[in-house]
Amino acid sequence: MKVSEARQVTMAATGFMSIRQIREAYRDGSLTPVDVVAESLERLENLEPDLNAVAYAMGASAAEEAERLTVELETGNDLGPLHGIPVAIKDIIDIRNIPTGFGSRVRRPVIAGRDAELVKRLREAGAIILGKTNLLEYAYGIAHPDIGQTNNPHDTGRTSGGSSGGSAAVVSAGIVPLAVGTDTGGSIRIPAAYCGIVGLKPSFGLVPLDGVFPLSWSLDHAGPIARSVEDAALMLSCLAGEPFPLTRPSVEGLRIGVVRYHAESPELTPAVARSFREALSRLEARGAIIHSIDIPELASANVALRQVLLPEASLIHAQLLAENPGGYAPRTRSQIEAGFTLTAVDYLRAQDFRQKLRRAVEDSFLDVDVLLSPSVPFAAPIEDPEFVEGELEGEMLSSGFANMTGQPSISLPCGMDGHLPVGLQLTGALGGDQRLLQIALGVEDALEAYRRPDL
Repeated sequence: MKVSEARQVTMAATGFMSIRQIREAYRDGSLTPVDVVAESLERLENLEPDLNAVAYAMGASAAEEAERLTVELETGNDLGPLHGIPVAIKDIIDIRNIPTGFGSRVRRPVIAGRDAELVKRLREAGAIILGKTNLLEYAYGIAHPDIGQTNNPHDTGRTSGGSSGGSAAVVSAGIVPLAVGTDTGGSIRIPAAYCGIVGLKPSFGLVPLDGVFPLSWSLDHAGPIARSVEDAALMLSCLAGEPFPLTRPSVEGLRIGVVRYHAESPELTPAVARSFREALSRLEARGAIIHSIDIPELASANVALRQVLLPEASLIHAQLLAENPGGYAPRTRSQIEAGFTLTAVDYLRAQDFRQKLRRAVEDSFLDVDVLLSPSVPFAAPIEDPEFVEGELEGEMLSSGFANMTGQPSISLPCGMDGHLPVGLQLTGALGGDQRLLQIALGVEDALEAYRRPDL
């Protein structure tokens, strides 16, 4: 695939262009899908040795598709809002004729017979699949030692997070503008926070999970990872099959409920607490109305989440565990085995609490428009932390409750801890994805906190 010399200067910046900018360049002829995919593949080749973000690169098929979509544009045929846009897919999601490896060595990669429904929808919108991204093993345990951890573009000596760390890393690094992740307890939002970008967990059931290997059938979500709210909204519209148009950003008169259990947690590092306070000050200066919200049920949310997650995941993995227990990374295997020790009473009690938690969080929206929390209580650590029962809640402090309730939740950049990004999380009412995205657009505009990694 050759790129015209006249476009070399323009291409140098394509890695961090928005979807709107790329589409405008396609319309005025300054770029083509061939150019953009060539630049994406070049950045992937240059950066992947340090990132370890990609499980399976689809360079040849992406280049071929870029050629086809360039011809379509030249003949006036625009296939959709993602026409010619390269995207990456988490390697737990099926892509036709491509192996799904699950971030594991339990079994050989499985060649998918068809696209997952969400991949099909992206293709129908004109997207070009650039490759499949690395993840924590089966989106559950830790990076398998044979595969290794995905590193953070802001500091390749630190993790990009999990379990959708590969998807977050390729977006943060400017390899692709969009990627798909999955989120069972924060696995889109946590990596997005670590990598300084936008990660959205939509309302439960909004994005189809057909062709996505499950971790927990009642907690799993799939959603977009992007560098801006606008791009995340555009991708969500394609994934969900319904429009999410955004209007002029504003936080004037916005009633923000600061979640005390998260914002006042002793687990917050001083840098995260400072960035969060500064973000609140900027929002208030723009006309937002800040309320303090106390939801006592949140103190038990992550304990209950594990009592739902563990048995569901163990049932899903029972046959694989019986066939090849030694194929799992030790931490993944121990979590699967732990799920068999919970009783039916534990599970049912957690599901009962789940309804109480959902009602309590939904009731809070009678007084505020959105809930605000720090995304993660600390910046990206050197390696993915382990959750130990009965100890600190760690990186899932703020994120897990929304998987239990099914409410939409999004992480945005809000500041820096030295050279490392810090995020804040906005959570909306169940089914209120459109409203949440509009609010997030206003918050993003007020904070102006996005920073490119120094690659």
